Amino acid sequence: MIDDELAFAGRDKCAVAGIGQTEFSRDSGRSVLSLATEASLKAIADAGLTPADIDGVVRCDHDTVTPYTLAASLGAVNMRYWADTGPGGVAPCMMMGLAIGALMSGQAKAVLAFRSLNGRSEMRLGGRGRKVEPEAVGGFGTYDEFYVPYGLQTAGQTFAMVARRHMMQFGTTSEQLAEVALACREHANQTPHAIMADRRLTLDDYLASPMISSPLRLFDFCLESDGACAVVITLAERARDLPRPPVLIRAVAGGVPQDHRPGMMFPVVTRQDPTELGGRQAGAELWRRAGVGPAEVDIAQLYDCFTISVILQLEAYGFCEKGEGGPFAASGALKKGGRLPINTGGGHMSEGYVHGMNHIVQAVRQLRGEADMQIDGAELCLCTGGPLPVGSSVLFRKAA
Repeated sequence: MIDDELAFAGRDKCAVAGIGQTEFSRDSGRSVLSLATEASLKAIADAGLTPADIDGVVRCDHDTVTPYTLAASLGAVNMRYWADTGPGGVAPCMMMGLAIGALMSGQAKAVLAFRSLNGRSEMRLGGRGRKVEPEAVGGFGTYDEFYVPYGLQTAGQTFAMVARRHMMQFGTTSEQLAEVALACREHANQTPHAIMADRRLTLDDYLASPMISSPLRLFDFCLESDGACAVVITLAERARDLPRPPVLIRAVAGGVPQDHRPGMMFPVVTRQDPTELGGRQAGAELWRRAGVGPAEVDIAQLYDCFTISVILQLEAYGFCEKGEGGPFAASGALKKGGRLPINTGGGHMSEGYVHGMNHIVQAVRQLRGEADMQIDGAELCLCTGGPLPVGSSVLFRKAA
């Protein structure tokens, strides 16, 4: 157990001072370094800083752009801290934790966190492939040889098995899964930069879409896209003197289930309860560190690689009881005006897939009051990462 004094030491002491992103597209025609540089320069400028002010860089360990390569591209000549974390979509939330550690220990004064990928045009599953990056080949677990020969080859197949288990155990329906996709698309339709901004989606469209891996249909899957996002984190005291309204980092936490299996993705199906992911441990620790609970959260940017992943996280983070994620979604709670509007820029399903970093940017926009689809009066926004067997989370607070 982490000591309470240590656990609460970072509460509201650091803040996001600047945000930046590129266009989200299906074919950027650019290198990931170019995308990372653009998003980072925008974040630095948004914070009212210069590249020379950046002395720390943190990244996802799947990113092919290294911190020092990006620093050279930016002209950040005063680098003295860098680190990476992962895996994959778990990283953005945990990057906030790395930044807090560096700032509060005096190792850095302004930390840049970024994620950049050509996820549609180059490197991910189904990519058209100017080149194939290492993460596109295998990479789902230490023991892939026990799964791949039997046809378990993709994340979609893994989550399809989890969704089927949830349906059988709790009565979850396709129509309830659809509510996640419909909420994300409705929010993207109000977000001009979202890839699906101009494409409406109805329940009939969802139900008529191709079955990809039963019971998951086409619109149960997230997008694969090209793009980059970046944020600048500094001490809250300093952030208050910068041009943009600071967004405080209330708490950061990760978690791993007690019966976690070796490997990243496929072993989840061999766990005693594959519908129980690391978000429950991450959430319990997050609420303890933050000093608040799920009832006080106004908005959530939930990692939406698949519709079922959102259902699982609603349960894991305590917004509803286990098994009740489907009815919670079907109640209208996830849309604007509902109890917990999610993925207010469209999320990975309809805005773009930048491994959770676009969720961080969207959270900051909401709490600044600058979002295209603004949730008025919001003060607390949850972001989650994963959701793999391991989970990650960060809670942001609007500054007074």
